[in-house]
Amino acid sequence: MKKVAIYGYYRPEKSFTYLLLLLDTLLKHKVEIIFQKAFYEKLLEHQNFSQNNPEILLKSYPEFDTFTGYDDLPDDVNLFFTYGGDGTILRALTFIRDKGIPIFGINAGRLGFLATVQKEQIEKAVNAYFKGQYTISERNLVAIETRPENPEIKKMNFALNELVVNRKNTTAMISIDTYIDDEYLSTYWADGLIVATPTGSTAYSLSCGGPIMVPEAMNYILNPIAPHNLTVRPLVIPNEHIIKLKVDSREPEFLISLDSRMYSLPIETEIIAYTAPFTVKLIQFKENSFIKTLQKKLLWGKDERN
Repeated sequence: MKKVAIYGYYRPEKSFTYLLLLLDTLLKHKVEIIFQKAFYEKLLEHQNFSQNNPEILLKSYPEFDTFTGYDDLPDDVNLFFTYGGDGTILRALTFIRDKGIPIFGINAGRLGFLATVQKEQIEKAVNAYFKGQYTISERNLVAIETRPENPEIKKMNFALNELVVNRKNTTAMISIDTYIDDEYLSTYWADGLIVATPTGSTAYSLSCGGPIMVPEAMNYILNPIAPHNLTVRPLVIPNEHIIKLKVDSREPEFLISLDSRMYSLPIETEIIAYTAPFTVKLIQFKENSFIKTLQKKLLWGKDERN
């Protein structure tokens, strides 16, 4: 019997009916289901006051087991469902980390470059999965070390989309000395610097004028945020290289973010960025391939004038 986990971003007015459809479809395939505890409790809370569909209640289902995080997420989970958007997948990575559990992303958000299965496609997509009509897209992550070591960052020192170095408590630029394999590259005078993975090339880096890369590319994008030097442009380098960053600022601290997780670091901290020793596995269906997602989300190939 397969065991699947479910985690979501809680919007009961938009989630409940489709989540029950997901449960119905999974139970038809005789799988064991476990929920992320906080999400499950919110769903139970919602059904107690919902008057929209009183005949459709979680009470009519068996009680589901729960997990709270990485430490109690069973290693024998075969599939991890996320219900929300791309941000929900990024948060789900904090539960999965290096366990290698494939993610089945259902999009109830807006853009959806990672969560490509639309909520209206749940039944069709789940059935296709159990028929083996899918592929797995493996995504590289960027990992970091800090010198001196930061214990909080060390617990989850990776990002699927990007590492971002940013200014803190100042409107002034910061300078970021950047080295590739200990060879000096440049000093960026800017609001910050993005180190993006191919997955992250359609996220913050794209908003800052960076290139789009296919997920299979083995590269990083170094993309300064509002650089003061007009000759500075985004740079693509192979991800086998190690990147070292040293920040200078008028303030005693600066900010870094790993996807949606933000930390404040003393100005003397060095950041060492490299490719994480594990990958993220995303379930991919042919009708929701990366190329088709670009066409749908960015309207490529469409002439809106007609």
